[in-house]
Amino acid sequence: MNERRIQHLKPGFNPSGTYVLYWMQQAQRIHYNHALLHAIELANQYDLPVVVYFGLTPSYPEANLRHYQFMLEGLKEVKTWLEHLKMNFVFRLESPEEGVIKLLKDASYLVMDYGYLRHQKIWRKKVIDEAIHQELSLGIDLVDTDMIVPVRVVSDKAEYGAYTLRPKITRLFRDFRDFKTLPSVINHTNLKLSSDHDLNDIDELLERLPIDKTVKPSPIYHGGYVQASQLFSTFIMEKANHYDESNDPAKDLTSKMSMYLHFGQISSLELLDRLFLAQAQGQIKGESFDGYVEQLLVRRELAFNYVTYQKGYDQFETMTEPWAYQTMKAHENDQRDYLYTKEDYLLFQTHDPYFNAAMKEMVLTGYMHNYMRMYWAKKIMEWSPNHKVAYETIKTLNNTYFIDGRDANSYAGIAWCFGKHDRAWTEREIFGKLRYMNAKGLERKFDIQRYVAKMDQYTEM
Repeated sequence: MNERRIQHLKPGFNPSGTYVLYWMQQAQRIHYNHALLHAIELANQYDLPVVVYFGLTPSYPEANLRHYQFMLEGLKEVKTWLEHLKMNFVFRLESPEEGVIKLLKDASYLVMDYGYLRHQKIWRKKVIDEAIHQELSLGIDLVDTDMIVPVRVVSDKAEYGAYTLRPKITRLFRDFRDFKTLPSVINHTNLKLSSDHDLNDIDELLERLPIDKTVKPSPIYHGGYVQASQLFSTFIMEKANHYDESNDPAKDLTSKMSMYLHFGQISSLELLDRLFLAQAQGQIKGESFDGYVEQLLVRRELAFNYVTYQKGYDQFETMTEPWAYQTMKAHENDQRDYLYTKEDYLLFQTHDPYFNAAMKEMVLTGYMHNYMRMYWAKKIMEWSPNHKVAYETIKTLNNTYFIDGRDANSYAGIAWCFGKHDRAWTEREIFGKLRYMNAKGLERKFDIQRYVAKMDQYTEM
């Protein structure tokens, strides 16, 4: 493992501790998990067992039944694999940072995976502060296993766009293709630490959780590494060689990995390694390979750079560039030919059949084709009384219905619609110099009626 993945936040070691504790939060997987790897290496060094802790809070920001079910499907797999690998798994129904703090006094060392969003950083800081306050002697390390290259290694500032980040990350990423395999755990002691649920019956657990249950689980997409791996294998075998055509929503040539990456159920580095293998075996042509790497490496890492260095990444007033605010202000009183509410969107009752189709895909399945996400957001901008209302509507719908909502990619993608990581375009009504998209563009580029017909089928499910 590249040592630059690890931040040694607190030196020390508790000689009276009985385990090495890994707080699993962002990286909800076994495979390609550098944080778990580091915990095992530390445990083997000191002949200690490994305890993997996961805390489930019913008050996770903006999460609902759809998100919890997808996540728990993955965690059920994690529990099974950890038991097979002779590691202790502790699953408790409590705010995760509170649960970690309870386990610190008996830990010789704590390993945490890295989370880039604001609340994830607050959780980790609280744990570190509490360990210092209690004068605990254990060491604490933070391991970035979510990025191919950690954001802080690539850049120390907010990048203006993909073109400024690309050369930096291109120079670095080969040094971070750094995962081989997990070592075996030497100490197999079963510590018999209690869990609040065994995860064998997810439905029963979901029933008792006090969460928003108005948004139903996806009937199409299910969580877990096995699902993610199978989907990606299908993508490599059947779709990857045509990825240069993936902008077409009628052709369904995307990998669907965003939801699995969001929950850390599969690693972006594993996807990159498998993509390189496919290229070496002649399964994917050059332009398709380059296009997928651009999305996985450059665009995804640009999104995490954004939430790291843009302090107000999720607030309308602070999410984009000065020129974008200037042009929005200049056009805030422009005449809108259509004004719709969130309720109109959820009933699929706009005049635009392509927008309605995209809404059906999002509301009913938890996913929306990448190109249609841009079109969808641009239409809400066009049909809202002002840009702030549009932003809040887009963010709320995104975070509520998408399985991969509440993600760095979500916030960066929404901000892109409002000029972030983009350039000024020809000025027009409502949008000013922000990029504009229209239905004629969809009709010119794609067999968009085929997409509409497919989405209409979802209403019959």
